[in-house]
Amino acid sequence: MKMAQYASKAMNAASQPRLDPRAHGRVKPGLFFVQVNPMTSPANFKAGPLAGLRVIELGTLLAGPFCGQLLGDFGAEVIKVEPPGQGDPMRVWGREKAQGKSLWWPVVARNKKAITLDLRQVEGQQILKDLVAKSDFLLENFRPGTMEKWGLGWEQLSAINPRLIMIRVSGFGQTGPYSKQAGFGAIGEAMGGLRYVVGDPTTPPSRMGISIGDSLAATFACIGALAALHHRDVTGRGQVVDSAIYEAVLNMMESLVTEYDKANFIRERTGAILPNVAPSNVYRTKDAMVLIAANQDTVFARLAEAMGQPELATNPKYSSHGTRGANQVELDALVERWTQTLTTREALDAMDKFGVPAGLIYRAPEMLDDPHFKARAAIVSVPHPDFGELRMQNVAPKLSETPGSIRSPSPELGQHNEEIYQRLLGFAKDQYERMKAQKVI
Repeated sequence: MKMAQYASKAMNAASQPRLDPRAHGRVKPGLFFVQVNPMTSPANFKAGPLAGLRVIELGTLLAGPFCGQLLGDFGAEVIKVEPPGQGDPMRVWGREKAQGKSLWWPVVARNKKAITLDLRQVEGQQILKDLVAKSDFLLENFRPGTMEKWGLGWEQLSAINPRLIMIRVSGFGQTGPYSKQAGFGAIGEAMGGLRYVVGDPTTPPSRMGISIGDSLAATFACIGALAALHHRDVTGRGQVVDSAIYEAVLNMMESLVTEYDKANFIRERTGAILPNVAPSNVYRTKDAMVLIAANQDTVFARLAEAMGQPELATNPKYSSHGTRGANQVELDALVERWTQTLTTREALDAMDKFGVPAGLIYRAPEMLDDPHFKARAAIVSVPHPDFGELRMQNVAPKLSETPGSIRSPSPELGQHNEEIYQRLLGFAKDQYERMKAQKVI
């Protein structure tokens, strides 16, 4: 598919009638009504449930841009702002490249438009304000204080557009003694508690093989943005969404804090298992390994039956969650002695027959070959101007009425300058050319 076709699709999505949240009215406390509005017909959500909403993305790398990806995947018009001649470093990042080009950028920048703008210049700052006046969200993940230094803080931007929702992602949040410190995802993962509990107990704390802290902060930012959107629909007022990486990680840490608070217990690294949760582990088979999770009472009874040892379910050593946990090492060894008599396929078939959760540990090749992935289109082949067809993860979650989609590939630097500056903002041709010459855009 040619770039012009992509542009046409993007323009179609962008030209959707913009929804007017002021159609929502308050009747009395606790009750709301929505006036019938022809703009809210299902046809106008073809791009997704967020069609008609505009996002200005100022972020770089991942913590901000992944939030922009999520919003774009569900239909929002995302306009990514990058420095002229430079662009987001993510354009060249990634562990592996093809044809010298990043293979990460096409994922995080899909469904976005790209413009260049120098926010360090006064004229560039005014242009951003012009964009804010026509937008629903502004997304940024600069170090706190940077936007204020440019005269683009919440007070200034909300005065221009009181309905604006400003999404701010940072290492430590917009307030507090650490707020002005540099804070990458790795630091947030460490301070949020994740790094300490990940890995083998015989080694120093490990990191995940992905940028999980950045992605969690972006996901929480997206949740906050949608919550703020509902509030705006009711009140007409925007607000700031303040997502800190360390707090996003902290919110994933289950009962880690309460266990220490009331039981003086500190979780340690435990490798492939969760202590006292058994049997739930990776078990060797004749030809590979299989993951079995049968730690709930009734599920363990089904596993025991599948093993041909139903008496295990009533054995006092294994009959309850607590006793199985107390005898975890012994029980794991017992299960593995059984799985080693089977091929991986035989073990999986047995687990399926008896209703015991089990699966394989996948890499990309296994994902691409799996029939369930294919049936649900979990991975899709996307036309891309640089790579031809490029396979990547699809939009999640799936919505029954207004599903998201991948509508356009990652854009070139400044690809949509003319569309945004001349058509959306109405700049004359000579003004546009002057700004280019002066490297404002």
